Amino acid sequence: MPLNPSRKRVHPVGIDLGTTYSCLSYLTPEGQPVTLPNSEGELSTPSIVFFEGDEVVVGTEALRNSVMNPDRTVQHAKRFMGDPNKCWIFDGHVYRPKDISALIIRKLLDGAEERLGRIRHAVITVPAQFSDVQRQLTIEAGEDAGLDRVDIINEPVATAMCHVLSEGMWFAELAEDQTVLVFDLGGGTFDLSLVQYNQDEVKVIASGGDLRLGGLDWNQRLEDFVCEEYTKTSVNDPRVDRETMQSLAIEIEQVKRSLSVRAKVSLLMQHEGRRKSYNIDRDQFEILTSDLVLRTEDITKGMLKAHGKGWANVDSVLVTGGASRMPMVRQMLKRLSGTTLNTTLSPDQSISHGAAFYAGMLLSGRSLEKSSLDKSTTTRLENFRQQSVTGRSLGILIRDPETNERRPHYLIPANTPLPCAYRQNFGTVTENQKRVHLHIVESGATQGEEYVELGECFIDNLPAELPERSPIQVNIHYDEQGRVRVSAIELESGTQVRASIVRDEGQPKHSIAESSDSIISGDNDSADEENRSSEELQSDVSGSISSAFEADLLRIDTESSEQSRKKAPPKKKQKSSRKQKRSGSPPKVSKTVSLEEAERPVPLCNRCGTVLEKGGDCPACATGNNRKSATAKKKRQKKVSPTDPTDPMNAAPKSKKGPRHRPR
Repeated sequence: MPLNPSRKRVHPVGIDLGTTYSCLSYLTPEGQPVTLPNSEGELSTPSIVFFEGDEVVVGTEALRNSVMNPDRTVQHAKRFMGDPNKCWIFDGHVYRPKDISALIIRKLLDGAEERLGRIRHAVITVPAQFSDVQRQLTIEAGEDAGLDRVDIINEPVATAMCHVLSEGMWFAELAEDQTVLVFDLGGGTFDLSLVQYNQDEVKVIASGGDLRLGGLDWNQRLEDFVCEEYTKTSVNDPRVDRETMQSLAIEIEQVKRSLSVRAKVSLLMQHEGRRKSYNIDRDQFEILTSDLVLRTEDITKGMLKAHGKGWANVDSVLVTGGASRMPMVRQMLKRLSGTTLNTTLSPDQSISHGAAFYAGMLLSGRSLEKSSLDKSTTTRLENFRQQSVTGRSLGILIRDPETNERRPHYLIPANTPLPCAYRQNFGTVTENQKRVHLHIVESGATQGEEYVELGECFIDNLPAELPERSPIQVNIHYDEQGRVRVSAIELESGTQVRASIVRDEGQPKHSIAESSDSIISGDNDSADEENRSSEELQSDVSGSISSAFEADLLRIDTESSEQSRKKAPPKKKQKSSRKQKRSGSPPKVSKTVSLEEAERPVPLCNRCGTVLEKGGDCPACATGNNRKSATAKKKRQKKVSPTDPTDPMNAAPKSKKGPRHRPR
């Protein structure tokens, strides 16, 4: 029986695509989140896929068949999202993590559409530490599952939104902003965010976590222990038998859950016709996994310390994620915070509930849609705002003249408020240059991890007959969902040129010998590809580059800036640029940017994408009916310290040596 008599109306739908379990929720007309069961009536669907000939089975039935058919079963695909070398082959078909995720999403949609009708738009949650590549693959998985439009939101932000907008706080009047630490320990990933909120806004101050830390790692410790105990009394190692290990993995998951409510549990091991039982007590389990708990503790303390926050600045600790149920985790958090934990939200459903709220916010801003939400709910969501931060640093590859090796030069540091953009002037290296070539990179998910190359950015359609060293302004954007956009302007004419990121998923990257030596390379019709100039004309360098090399770059950039100021585009062309921005093009700056002005991320309005003023206000939104809300926001900001990282204008301090990272 359908929940809504009008199945043609658009329902706000949120999907928690988890490593071990996934679920789907929607908003009722009154604005309450409801988790919908799958076709088997289960609220949570195991994220596992079983391939049986031409039939694809997803969920509990796939989990049941995995014991007898481990070679035809795929699980934990989310942990491999973005890995170009990971794939599974069944019956001549190649499946990548994105394809497995699409099958899981389709399973959730099939169950929901039995009650809601056709679902065309959904918000899918991702870990805060996901790279741009992983975010894009998640979007593509949703589209492959049959969705026309896919938006994403960070999992800790979704949890915070569920906390603020759920029943009991929906119409709450908060006297002042509250700060909550969201501790999200799921089956495969660990997410951590410091969130500030009131009745009108959820704003992330800082985020951290580990994409390779979750409940599965606790399971692995118990699995290794049992296998070692078994081999002490047997010459056969159960780890060489996939059927045995799959059966043991299912058993251990149940044992781990039981140890959260009982002090001692029996574990049954079956291998080659032998059955052996082991008694596992909670203290023993905690000793085996003590280093994993310590990792979550170190990440938590490190994030707070890096942003100058103590536990006195945290009003409450919001715990979510299935693995957060373990007593050892909650005891650690209580000891650290010295406060009672907030466990009111469902660890399994709060993330999808928050995603449904975000879907409602997006739906409220689309007047052409026939929303299922009533007027009061639409008004409430339309006035609510959420702001996240960059999970990783974003920049470009440059060549270090001392070592002659490529290395990342980060332009936008991690934990910069979203959306934001970075502007930088470059100079062409040949006459009549047709193309600009950049390598866009993100920092690793954890400190010390290798950077991730997002792709090669090509800026095409440069005006004809450009002289050498013609200034080009490159704008690198992080949008409100943490996705990367690149735009460029040829400053002499004011022409906005096309910029695109080319990704080669599954293909090997070009070696240094095959690539141009410069961060900006010239493509000339008469020049051979192998004879490109190796002169680097970047307008900003990090402090580790030699001073002589730095001075040479600054001299070149100064000349470019002076040239662009002398030949500023006429007003008519500036007007046409503004029209392009209103029609959906990335935000751009209408004036020539000096070196000092360009050397920091530029905060953008979360509503319209306009560059914010020095006080953090949007000049476009602070008019008419919006002036009142802008004034109220300014009053709240007066309470914030000038050096508080929650102020978007303090995201990265202004410096003549380039953007500086906050101390870690």
